[in-house]
Amino acid sequence: MLDSQPVATVPEFNTMQVELVRVDDAFHFEAVGTSGVVQHIDAATDIGGHNAGARPMEMLLMGLAGCSAIDVILILQKQKQVIDGFRLSVDGLRQKGATPAPFQKIHLTYTLKGALDSDRVKRAIDLSMDKYCSATAQFRPTADITYSFEIES
Repeated sequence: MLDSQPVATVPEFNTMQVELVRVDDAFHFEAVGTSGVVQHIDAATDIGGHNAGARPMEMLLMGLAGCSAIDVILILQKQKQVIDGFRLSVDGLRQKGATPAPFQKIHLTYTLKGALDSDRVKRAIDLSMDKYCSATAQFRPTADITYSFEIES
């Protein structure tokens, strides 16, 4: 049984809150967090969704991508590296037919553009994956996380 008490605000911790509101009579929701930015979530059409938003598991991968991207860009900026372009693709593998079906393998592909030092890019990604990215830490107990990167000139 889950505890029905909300998370208490504790001064030593950063507290996040998200509110989810059903938009239609199916599975379309609007979610808003402390940022105030509305995100749309929906289910696949084969179970009655309308494809009006990202799937919840897609949003988890988006969160991982966003978390690591912010880390990597901040680290490279501190190293005086000039980034002319940045793209991050994330592939996640889940077992078909399993319930629940957490991600078992996740691969991130970083594509950067600019006159960047490859050793510094690798170090920035390693720091994100191993030290800074909280989303990575959430996935580590169930998923094997790997990455690759390329630098376009």
